[in-house]
Amino acid sequence: MTYIITEPCVDLKDGSCIDVCPVDCIYTTESDNMMFINPDECIDCAACEPVCPVAAIFVEEDVPADQQKYVPLNYDYFPGKDLDELREATRVAPRNLGE
Repeated sequence: MTYIITEPCVDLKDGSCIDVCPVDCIYTTESDNMMFINPDECIDCAACEPVCPVAAIFVEEDVPADQQKYVPLNYDYFPGKDLDELREATRVAPRNLGE
């Protein structure tokens, strides 16, 4: 089980979730329009869920029916990516795009 970021995050990228994640499993880059949770690193701690200002984060099994396309989107984001490079890209990526 993992947490999934869904549509309300698109074009927002607040970043509060990144700040509270104890295992740094939430990623984005400057060119991404949302955040992504690495399912292999997520420890299911739920720290990210309550701080999301737009309620975009759900336990995978609780993702609303109209948001189901974000489950594979989150999983498919990570294969083939260098996580060290992705961590650095996340660190410098702009946030609060919705402001």
